[in-house]
Amino acid sequence: MAITGLGIVSPYGGGLDDFFQRLLAGESAVRHLVTDDVPRPLSIPFVGCPGFDAEKALGKPLALMMERFSQLGVAAAFAAWEHAGLLREAVEDGQRDNWGCIWGTALGGILAYEKGYRDMWIKGRERLSPLAVVLGMNNAVNAHISIQLGLGGVSTSHAAACASSTIAIGEAFRRVRSGEATVMLAGGSDVSQAYGVARAWEAMRVMAPGDGDTAAFACRPFAQDRRGLVLGEGGAALVLEDWDHAVARGARIQGEIVGYGTSCDHSHLVRPESRGQVRALRAALADARLETTDIGYINAHGTATLEGDPVEIAALKAVFAEQAAALPVSATKSMHGHLLGAAGAIEAVTTVLALREQAIPPTAHLRGRLDPACEGVDHVLEGRRGLRLKAAISNSFAFGGSNAVLAFRAVPQHIL
Repeated sequence: MAITGLGIVSPYGGGLDDFFQRLLAGESAVRHLVTDDVPRPLSIPFVGCPGFDAEKALGKPLALMMERFSQLGVAAAFAAWEHAGLLREAVEDGQRDNWGCIWGTALGGILAYEKGYRDMWIKGRERLSPLAVVLGMNNAVNAHISIQLGLGGVSTSHAAACASSTIAIGEAFRRVRSGEATVMLAGGSDVSQAYGVARAWEAMRVMAPGDGDTAAFACRPFAQDRRGLVLGEGGAALVLEDWDHAVARGARIQGEIVGYGTSCDHSHLVRPESRGQVRALRAALADARLETTDIGYINAHGTATLEGDPVEIAALKAVFAEQAAALPVSATKSMHGHLLGAAGAIEAVTTVLALREQAIPPTAHLRGRLDPACEGVDHVLEGRRGLRLKAAISNSFAFGGSNAVLAFRAVPQHIL
């Protein structure tokens, strides 16, 4: 199945090429966030999108109808739609009746809800904004996308913690493959700088500390001295399209999505379990009809939590066996942070770009500090270029034991 459009709103502020080149260079977007307009000052490493101007990207009337997670998501979707050459394409009546949008978000409009709670319980206001409900609902992004782009097919959202947007992309893939849809827009967006969200993750003791100059190096997946994840915000989207339809309209095909696997650990709410991850990895490979020898890169879930990283490596070693030692693996969350429900989407875009550009971004900040429990694969320490990648995998493993894996294949250069 063709991937004809990619779109992101990233902390780097540029387009796709700038985003990927900065990842290849190992450039961290993590900064020190200090917020004073809360009950107690918030001071954490964070990955934001300070250069994103919603009114410029979407127009003021539309931007005012959206919470920030929707603004980020719709902007990413519009960028992907334009990248696919569909934004200005003439469409006959009814042509888009089976085109749709499936979106992923873990937190949805958490900022709208938090503002409402503060207005009521702290400021003592009796009335909330009449937009409070539509700003906060999780399906606001896919609703706005479908309305603005005239998509008459499925329009829904998935909330499965950190696997949300990977599942959204996988389910969109299935819709096109089954013939139910010709074109699907899929992705995810999340905003996690809400005071309550940060305090909740802090209470779990899975957030990396760091201030000032050390914040940029706070997220260290697979490192022996890792201290936890770094929260972030952003959005990413992919346009998935029936191959024949894409070729017929002369689309530039960016890559191919070929497999999707899911599973549940069914063992613990927050403690990952490798056997469940193994099932998802094997399901994606089988769905894609790929052998383990076909895979040239793994974009790992790699959050830099103490428990999560070794479990993922154990799963990869179980699936790839003797090939695991030569399997290139990197965790780009070390640079763009953990976007929660949007993580899978930005990492799917990264994986497609890796295949398109025949280059692999590194796990930043890992040099010389590898955890012995994470040994057994080829950890990418610096960006690699000039490769011959055939296929790659992107992993998302979430709280609740929700595991989702996407498999992608490179397309010949004459098609790109």
